[in-house]
Amino acid sequence: MDSRDGKKELLKLFHDVEKISDVLDGILSKWTEPCYSMALLLEKYVSFIKKEGTVSERLRMLTQAAIELTTQEAPDWEYIGARIFMLDFDIRLEKELLQRKVVSFYDKVQLLTKSGLYGDYILKNYKREEIERYETYLDQKRNHLLNYSGLELLLSRYVIKSHENVPLETPQEMFLGIAMHLAMKEKKDRDGWVRRFYDMLSTLKVTMATPTLSNARKPYHQLSSCFIDTVPDSLDGIYRSIDSFAKVSKFGGGMGLYFGKVRAAGSSIRGFQGAAGGVIRWIKLANDTAVAVDQLGVRQGAVAVYLDAWHKDLPEFLAIRTNNGDDRMKAHDVFPAVCYPNLFWKLAKENIEGDWYLMCPHEILTVKGWSLEDCYGSLWEERYLDCVNDLRIQKRVVPIKDIIRLVLKSAVETGTPFAFNRDIVNEANPNNHSGIIYCSNLCTEIAQNMSGVEEVEQRFETVDGETVVVTVTKPGDFVVCNLASLSLGNIDISKPQELTELTRSAVRALDNVIDLNFFPVPYAKLNNLRYRPIGLGVSGYHHMLAKNGISWESEEHLQFADGIFEIINYAAIEASCDYAKEKGSYEKFEGSDWQTGAYFSKRNYSSPKWEHLKSKVAENGMRNGWLIAIAPTSSTSMIAGTTAGLDPVMSRYYLEEKKNGLVPRVAPDLSPETFWRYKNAHFIDQTWSVRAAGIRQRHIDQAQSMNLYITNDYTLRQVLNLYILAWECNVKTIYYVRSKSLEVEECEVCSS
Repeated sequence: MDSRDGKKELLKLFHDVEKISDVLDGILSKWTEPCYSMALLLEKYVSFIKKEGTVSERLRMLTQAAIELTTQEAPDWEYIGARIFMLDFDIRLEKELLQRKVVSFYDKVQLLTKSGLYGDYILKNYKREEIERYETYLDQKRNHLLNYSGLELLLSRYVIKSHENVPLETPQEMFLGIAMHLAMKEKKDRDGWVRRFYDMLSTLKVTMATPTLSNARKPYHQLSSCFIDTVPDSLDGIYRSIDSFAKVSKFGGGMGLYFGKVRAAGSSIRGFQGAAGGVIRWIKLANDTAVAVDQLGVRQGAVAVYLDAWHKDLPEFLAIRTNNGDDRMKAHDVFPAVCYPNLFWKLAKENIEGDWYLMCPHEILTVKGWSLEDCYGSLWEERYLDCVNDLRIQKRVVPIKDIIRLVLKSAVETGTPFAFNRDIVNEANPNNHSGIIYCSNLCTEIAQNMSGVEEVEQRFETVDGETVVVTVTKPGDFVVCNLASLSLGNIDISKPQELTELTRSAVRALDNVIDLNFFPVPYAKLNNLRYRPIGLGVSGYHHMLAKNGISWESEEHLQFADGIFEIINYAAIEASCDYAKEKGSYEKFEGSDWQTGAYFSKRNYSSPKWEHLKSKVAENGMRNGWLIAIAPTSSTSMIAGTTAGLDPVMSRYYLEEKKNGLVPRVAPDLSPETFWRYKNAHFIDQTWSVRAAGIRQRHIDQAQSMNLYITNDYTLRQVLNLYILAWECNVKTIYYVRSKSLEVEECEVCSS
């Protein structure tokens, strides 16, 4: 039976579905190879059909048949399955809308607004004729860009559903609704910005972060991914930070908490020696909050907890996720991370037999009058040695090799702690004139100025004849990250102008997020407006390399990455500069490395092109204090049909277990030309990954979610050498250590 006969037989089975013929014609015109014949699809469909069933049931079985035909040799069956799946969705949605008398996109916006599913701000800001004009932008053919995995994820998690869990929005309407939200406050050429935002999203060349995809256009439009807070060393301060985390988690955000200021176990409280319980007790409180306050019922809360490598409670901290020891000192639901000074890695490399001194930050502040964690670089090292030599300060002396052994043992066993190289981060900070960066966020890609919220006073006031207690707080720097990603695998890298224009549009969209966002805590809003930080990242990195015939383990990879990320960085800076001229600079621009030009000299940007941009920035300013941060993108890269973040693929082809059975996963654009470029992550020499991260870091003002992939053959010395190499290459952070035998949890709040 040839493919045309297969089509006739399938049409007989679906004689009552008018659109099935169009779908099959589209498949036959695009896929002409024998491995994509309709006869094969019919044979697979007939092999497991048990009864005739409804139209929807038959289409779902036909979809499943296509999915089960997906192999390394015939990967595009996943796209064929997506077309059939989309047809089933369209038929069910059309029936639903007919019952609700919805015939246009404007009707739908009205319906969703009345139902409390759309925010009323859309209809308040857009006239009917505008929305009707935007409906003409919708291009349903772009649904064909989605493979089955991406389409299924998008329809199950992201499109708006009724209170009865019935989908009421198509993928293209979702992208348009998001674009309308992001362009809502544009005063010049709003139609043009709606079009540009819709085009970049619907062609899958740019993805917004999961909270933005989920919540833009909705009543509770919390669009940010991650938040970072500095936990003060006081009872009120600690509980205030826990309260902020609970509110952030309630609206779907993840959290990074810096515990480096909290006094160690055995420290004094109000002069009483040995009274302090240490940081582990408070981290357990954060752990329980993560479990109790889930992220909109979708998943439990997520929090990374950071501690300095010299903090007295470090050994206990390094064991909080391991499976041995006192369970009362465990916190299995948090993600620990360690902040390392340069001196630590220097000693690890040159004097591993030497001692390392652990001290209490509260005791240092009491004795010295300054906080060791408030400095970095040579000043930190000078003060650290001063504290070591001060007999008034108690020390917990541990051989540095024992600390390293604890770090590596935990990393291999649990994937954590994450690593944060604080001196490298702060020395490259473009806003170090106005603050310090203590730690990163849940996924280690954010690096922005931090400071704790401080209580100023409590006073009594009379409101409506009632006496109320008013607590006045100084907001500090409460970090928020707003994320999006360039899908490098879906962009024609041979056309730098396309990459530049997409970067400019993504920067504009992210800058708009700041003004359009719903902030779960007021401190976040104030800091977001003060620095206007954004985090433009990438996904599809391995996809990009494979499509361009570049092997991961090659000098060509390093040179290619250097060129691509320089283009992205230049375009992002120029865009932010242009937008500053139009809308004004961020509040803290004066005195920043952007303004003085130090940003450019630190990165050796000295070509005439860069010198011109340097002068332009000094004259026009910058709209955003930070621009680039590379997040993991686990779920949004699946929607875009590309590889996740900066990671190499785990396998060219594998089966993922889902509720409805096994679903094939195939490396994007897998073909005889790309096959050998997709080397399994665990078989890649990790020194190439670290070196590539170092090359990219020059062009990234924040950090990267960069994982290390190891096998059981790795020795602890080999893992240590990767950490030292990362430090030598000026890599700011290391995310998970992914052992081949270890399953680690994916973070989805930062997915962008």
